This record gives sequence, C-alpha cells and structure tokens, in this order.
Amino acid sequence: MDNVMSRSSRSRAVKISSRRVLFISSVILFICIYLGVQSNWFQKKYVYPYPYQNVIAQYAKSHNLETHLVAGVIMSESKFQDEVHSDTGAIGLMQVMPETAEWIAQQIDEPSFSVEKLHDPDTNIRFGTWYLSSLQKEFCGNEVLMLAAYNAGRGNVHEWMDKYGWDMNFKDINQIPYQETREYVTRVLKNETKYRSLYR
Repeated sequence: MDNVMSRSSRSRAVKISSRRVLFISSVILFICIYLGVQSNWFQKKYVYPYPYQNVIAQYAKSHNLETHLVAGVIMSESKFQDEVHSDTGAIGLMQVMPETAEWIAQQIDEPSFSVEKLHDPDTNIRFGTWYLSSLQKEFCGNEVLMLAAYNAGRGNVHEWMDKYGWDMNFKDINQIPYQETREYVTRVLKNETKYRSLYR
C-alpha cells in the first residue's frame, strides 16, 4: 500500500513539475517573441519597411517636405506596394488620382505625361510629393489640415474651416467630420513618428 501511494505521489509531483516547466517555458518564449517583435530590426523589416528611401529623400527635399512624413503617407496609402489600385481609381505608392496627376502635369509643364506613368515609383512619388507640398503651402505647414486635404480633398477642408471656424492653427483631429479622414490623419502622423524613430 505504501509503495502504491509513494508511486502515486511521485506521479503527481512529476505532473506538477512538468506543468511548471511548460508554464515557465511558455513565459520565456512569449517574452522572447515580444522583445523580437519590438526590436528595431523586426520593425524595419516587417512592420515599417522603407523601400525607395533615396527617391523619397530626393523629392521630399526638392519640395521642402519632411522625408518621414512622406514615408508615413506612403505607408498609410499603399504600404509601399507600387501596384496598388484603390476602388476610386487612385494609383500607386502615394495613391494619386489620375485627374489630379493630369492637373499636376499641367502645373509642372510636363506634356508627355500619361496616367500609366503613375505605376512607375519615381513618377508616383514625384507627383505625390509635389501635390503634398502644394497642400503644405496652402495650409501654412499645418500637417493635420494638409493630410486631411490629401485624404478628403482640399475643397472639403476649406468648407470645414469656414463651417467650424478653424484657422491655420487647427490641431484637434477629433473635430474632423469624416471618420475615415480622422483615422487617416492619425495613422499618418503615427507612421511619421515611427519612421523618424527607426530611420534617424
């Protein structure tokens, strides 16, 4: 009888010990995965990649834009996938609308432009940064307003400014009437901050 009880006790002890080892191993594995995901290497490779970095830097500089802001816009618009098309017809990395691109081509005197060229990353970034720069000037460098205009259209933003009494110091994203635009502006600014911290 004593031997049976002893074997039973040992069996329970082994099971408890095994569960403890499994629990501790799981905790260690979770910590390792968490630290790995939070590492700069993982963030750069899988969460906030930065292809076309030189092209972005070139056109951001020529249009007096923050490079990290442009990266944040591209990440929000296309996740750096240059063949992306939206349901509304926007094309490429910076999701430039064909009619907007044709207007930009007129402004910069580029008669050889065709909409198909928006599939080219260099052209898409050049046109997208030109347009973003024009919004930056129009809204006196106010990132919230210029990003809202990039998403919802400059006409809507001017209408909101008139209707709600906003000025060029406007910062309260929560007051933007369109939920999509509120979320877009918040996302771009978050991306901008993240790109600045990862790619100094």
